[in-house]
Amino acid sequence: MSAPSTTTSLQIRQITAAETFAVRHPVLRVGKPEESCAMPGDDAEDTLHFGLFDAERLIGVVSLMNNSKPQFTGKQYQLRGMAVLAEYQGQKLGNLLVDEAEKHLQNQGVELLWCNARIKALNFYLRKGFNIEGEPFEIENVGTHYLLFKKL
Repeated sequence: MSAPSTTTSLQIRQITAAETFAVRHPVLRVGKPEESCAMPGDDAEDTLHFGLFDAERLIGVVSLMNNSKPQFTGKQYQLRGMAVLAEYQGQKLGNLLVDEAEKHLQNQGVELLWCNARIKALNFYLRKGFNIEGEPFEIENVGTHYLLFKKL
């Protein structure tokens, strides 16, 4: 398991949708073509992508899209494509990405963040203060997910 060289070497900065593929592909789209990493809304003007870097190596990504769910009210964004490279998982680095995303959205007046979380990521989001809305559901070719939300 790789550890970041030092905590000061970690940095989060905005990246492009295409740059997220380097982490999305090996973590979220294993065995699928790299094009499958593209998500609807990736290139929208108000979509944000953040990358977590260890020195200059991109090791984690998260995308924030201006999508609304009818069961929620207020200004809301969807968290999508959250991933940390396997050798860096289990080190609480995903927390850094979600914390940065939440801070950025709060500064933009966003009131609620929601996501569709895979079963294996469910406890991560629950520990981050997200709540489950409704029953689990299937996303074809991906697996069982839960709709989660968090008021910012």
